[in-house]
Amino acid sequence: MMSMTCHNLDFGTRVLDLVAVGSSSTSSIERRSVKNYGKRISNVSSKGYGTRRMVYCRQNITRSCVFSTKTSEALLDGVGQHTAPVLDLKKELRSPISLANLFEAVADDLQTLNQNLQSIVGAENPVLMSAAEQIFGAGGKRMRPALVFLVARATAELVGLKDLSTKHRRLAEIIEMIHTASLIHDDVLDESDMRRGKETVHQLYGTRVAVLAGDFMFAQSSWYLANLENLEVIKLISQVIKDFASGEIKQASSLFDCDLELEEYLLKSYYKTASLIAASTKGAAIFSGADRSVTEQMYEFGKNLGLSFQVVDDILDFTQSAEQLGKPAGSDLAKGNLTAPVIFALEKEPKLREIIESEFCETGSLDEAIELVKKCGGIERAQELAKEKADLAIKKLQCLPRSAFRLALENMVMFNLERID
Repeated sequence: MMSMTCHNLDFGTRVLDLVAVGSSSTSSIERRSVKNYGKRISNVSSKGYGTRRMVYCRQNITRSCVFSTKTSEALLDGVGQHTAPVLDLKKELRSPISLANLFEAVADDLQTLNQNLQSIVGAENPVLMSAAEQIFGAGGKRMRPALVFLVARATAELVGLKDLSTKHRRLAEIIEMIHTASLIHDDVLDESDMRRGKETVHQLYGTRVAVLAGDFMFAQSSWYLANLENLEVIKLISQVIKDFASGEIKQASSLFDCDLELEEYLLKSYYKTASLIAASTKGAAIFSGADRSVTEQMYEFGKNLGLSFQVVDDILDFTQSAEQLGKPAGSDLAKGNLTAPVIFALEKEPKLREIIESEFCETGSLDEAIELVKKCGGIERAQELAKEKADLAIKKLQCLPRSAFRLALENMVMFNLERID
């Protein structure tokens, strides 16, 4: 006999609807594979509201597969491994996940953060205020502070806290400031004129102002970080700033290098992207007072989510248009920055190496290289890599109690993968 529990979790205009099928009522699903993850939308109009509603249902069943308890901490965790799925809902039943729905659980927290950011950054200088308005208003997803709030609230439930502390909120602001500073400097280094469809800070105000604006944000975030007076978090975030520089150096020293290995690519991706996300999630758990095993699992969740995000971004550089990307398509490859799709394609196509090592000196050679990456299965293998990292991230959430916050964290992993569906 089967029993079913249904959770009606309202995420703004939608409520998630998931149904799992099983054969026993003795235990409940605790793990989901991102490779077989489905959703079913039930269109029910609420009188007076006119919104779509969905129901999130979880069926109590006996697990149909066993997950290994051995977890390697290396960056290559999961690469080439294929975990048996727990849920096997058909892909066509899936419905898109929106960031607005994901962040609804912490919408008030994000609204407060948005109000604080510009005043924190630009209060001392009108030019910096203008730069801050440009970058903060450029359509950023606020994913990193949202992760801070979601992990903070999920771990607060775990330890019995009723609300977030001021340190949680300040951490979210610090994380977004650091991320923003890194974007400003990245655009200078990459000589990018557009970001998220808008002109970059250095394009509008010049390189000098852009560099100083980024430096100021790093310095301001460091000052606020020191005032948190938590040595573990100070060390954690300080390492992130060091990692940014290491990532840029690593990238600059490997341009047009066709011998770049996957592990080196993942390490660079960790430095440039995953390090900050991992620090965000671990820092949030630390300020909740969670025990070390939980804080470490939150770090691993953030690291693998960050790696998955970076791989997906690198795939989109080949599959989306300039209008969708907010920058020229194939721009990373054009600059000699070899990413996962290229690394995989190079294993099968010698001609691709010749084109890249020539640094695209012939007219049309960049377009030819992009087509070779697509034809040689580079995109598909990179998709598998992104999914494997996402699987690892999902597993690290098992230590959290089931709640709207944990569900949002799981769905954030899925949202990332849906960008390449």
